[in-house]
Amino acid sequence: MRSNRSVAANEEIVTEPPPAGASAHTVESLIRERLSAALGGARGSFEAALPTVAFVVAWTWRHDVKTAVTASGVIVLVLLMVRLATRQTPRYVLSAIFATAVAAFFALRSGRPEAAFLPGILTSAAYGAGALLSVVVRWPLVGFIVAAGDPQMAQDPTAWRRDRGLVTVCQRLTMVLVALYAVRVVVMYPLYLAGQVTLLGIAKIALGWPAYLCAVAVMGMLLVRGKTPLTAPEAPQ
Repeated sequence: MRSNRSVAANEEIVTEPPPAGASAHTVESLIRERLSAALGGARGSFEAALPTVAFVVAWTWRHDVKTAVTASGVIVLVLLMVRLATRQTPRYVLSAIFATAVAAFFALRSGRPEAAFLPGILTSAAYGAGALLSVVVRWPLVGFIVAAGDPQMAQDPTAWRRDRGLVTVCQRLTMVLVALYAVRVVVMYPLYLAGQVTLLGIAKIALGWPAYLCAVAVMGMLLVRGKTPLTAPEAPQ
């Protein structure tokens, strides 16, 4: 089975086939390579956090929902202009724009600033439930992320499931995500009910990139310590 090696290029990670005769991978090393292509890096996460910072700061300053929403919107537009001006992919900023728009809709419609955080809480709950369900039915969520980095996915999108070792490792990694989403909901939902806007902002930022880094670190320990043999998938019946 051919593998990919990661090559950094202008902050974006791309992959290219290794030379013939490259050494065989373990399941863990393959997953490390594939997951690297799915990470937005520190800059992508910084861009996702800035609108929340702007929202909380503006609310603390003026205690006006429209002002807070406007401040958040201005930040994402500036970030988008910077990305376009430097000719870099705007995909992470576009994700922030969508999230900010949904949060603004909730906040403006209800007139309550804490409502801006409700979509994120609901999303975490949905992702957590979905990730847990994917483990129960043995279609682990991380497996799809791994498969997305396979250049042969278009020809055989479910090939990864025919490697039992790959599925087993992806099950464990997906449970790390389940725990992350659960922590987000358990911490933020009570703050939402209490209307603690400032604490909600702090929690959202802390449970964003920093918490994700912790989850990645746990995944990394699982991947470094494991040595599961990687087998070529059998042809589908």
